[in-house]
Amino acid sequence: MSEMIYLDNNATTPLLPEVADAMREAALRFPANPASQHRAGQTARRALEEAREQIATLLGAKTSGMDADRLIFTSGGTEANNLAILGMLATQTPGHFVTSAIEHPSLLGPAAELERRGWHVTRVTADESGVVKVGDLAAVFRDDTRLVSIMGANNETGVLQPIAEISKLCAGRNIFFHTDATQWAGKLPTHFHDWQLAALSCTAHKFHGPLGIGAVLLRHDIALAPQLFGGHQQAAARPGTESLPLAVGMGVALEYWQREAASRAERIAVMRDEFERELCVAIPTATVVGRKAPRLPNTSNLTFPGVDRQALFLALDMAGVACSTGSACASGSSEPSPVLLAMGLKRELIEGALRFSFSHLNTPEEAREAARRIINAHKQLYR
Repeated sequence: MSEMIYLDNNATTPLLPEVADAMREAALRFPANPASQHRAGQTARRALEEAREQIATLLGAKTSGMDADRLIFTSGGTEANNLAILGMLATQTPGHFVTSAIEHPSLLGPAAELERRGWHVTRVTADESGVVKVGDLAAVFRDDTRLVSIMGANNETGVLQPIAEISKLCAGRNIFFHTDATQWAGKLPTHFHDWQLAALSCTAHKFHGPLGIGAVLLRHDIALAPQLFGGHQQAAARPGTESLPLAVGMGVALEYWQREAASRAERIAVMRDEFERELCVAIPTATVVGRKAPRLPNTSNLTFPGVDRQALFLALDMAGVACSTGSACASGSSEPSPVLLAMGLKRELIEGALRFSFSHLNTPEEAREAARRIINAHKQLYR
């Protein structure tokens, strides 16, 4: 069997050895519970708070002064989205919540829960390029619109949303704005404070950090009701003992990204673009979803009309190319992608779509070999 070429980095990225080393050192150096009052616990607490401030700073938060932003650790992106959405609205009387139909399941789930609690939820669609239009959002606002949540970058298409423009729109209406930056953070510069966001969600394993830790970044004046109970940690907003090694790993992973952010993005984008060109030349019917819109440098959603995506996915797995038919949180589902449906794509395009996502650990040689294997698998299935 051919050596595996891993092109599913939007699902999760390999842990950097430097991150693993930093986590091991933290686990051995700071064995105490950060909530303990003795000196060992206080030492661990200082290390935890240093990691918290490092992460917040790298995400563009304000970390000093009376109006400093707050970073709350969670178990990952799904919990971060749930805590942000449900926590911000838990104490309010039901009103209007606006999101998009292209959001990740971890955001659409809380939206459905709000509906169950009596909230009116509007899910705006995207255009054929996968972009949520600012005008479409403005058109659905009501007097009781309390919160808007639009992702920064789509997990399936990589298409970037106009976060700064949406935030400005919401600020002008005194509406809170949250963004799910799970795919954005650690791939593109994040400017939480400058964007005037109320809240932002992210998770470490999307940028070569550890699994099991994410975060909600909150503006200084935002109240957050807990969704878990029984502890005092993190001002009781998210009780439970924080993992110092995971927090350190998250910070180190972000730091390594920042060191070469621009060159890394350019290198990955060149590799991704060449990969797409080779496939579209060899398979003229192939189409790149979202090609006309700004995209993450690493993400390629390719559709092969007339092809059953599940059959091609399985053939590629056998050929040694790891990719995806959509969100990892919806893996195993044979249903058409809700994201591509919300973009209004034709059914034959949706049925033949696969996602390939690169990281800086991939090489141009791997990208070319992956393209060759995809072309061969396509020929074998549809000659």
